[in-house]
Amino acid sequence: MDTSFNIMDCALIAIATGEKAQNLRELRDYLKHTHRGCLYYHFWGGLLRQHSSDTEFQNDFANWAHRSLHDARVAEQLSLIDPNIFKDLESLRRELIEVIEQRLYETEYIPWARPGNEFQFTRSQTVVFDTGIKIEHPEQFKDILPNLTLSSIFYHCIDARRRTDEIKSDFIVWLAGFGEQYAELINLLDQIDPYFTTLSELRQEISYVFNLYFKNGG
Repeated sequence: MDTSFNIMDCALIAIATGEKAQNLRELRDYLKHTHRGCLYYHFWGGLLRQHSSDTEFQNDFANWAHRSLHDARVAEQLSLIDPNIFKDLESLRRELIEVIEQRLYETEYIPWARPGNEFQFTRSQTVVFDTGIKIEHPEQFKDILPNLTLSSIFYHCIDARRRTDEIKSDFIVWLAGFGEQYAELINLLDQIDPYFTTLSELRQEISYVFNLYFKNGG
């Protein structure tokens, strides 16, 4: 039985849906039925986009509310939503709608985006590649992790959370297969929040944990 860890890479393909919202009411209405891939793309897709470091907030909904609606209050509320705490995309959808409906309830004036600045709903499709790199022992990650592509980090740490029953990174799921042997390492990795950061910082954090653990004789 092959118990090695296969290093994968990926690309996130953006697919336009044709759905556009000019204000919060329209955004809420589209959110009720839009493809779940849109939620995935607008929360996590920015991590792989080159311009993500130039954005004010972590998700596209908050950035649009801030830049196009100039509604700082709802932008901040939307930015505080951590998608990792929800068990699935439908739960995340309900939270989004609830935040927007609360804002609609408390304000008399509903701002509109200028023509051309509408929120463009985009869904994603993930294309996965096998790098051919195999890890036989967890300690090998000390040398491998600093050189992994950011898209590989995305696949194994972000995308993994919607693929695995445990809603954990691929690293944690693989380590759990060794029983209690790496329980301490798993606990350290589990404390890393993969959302409110950049992929580069996430890679550094994970690499630091592996190096620290094995340096201390783990």
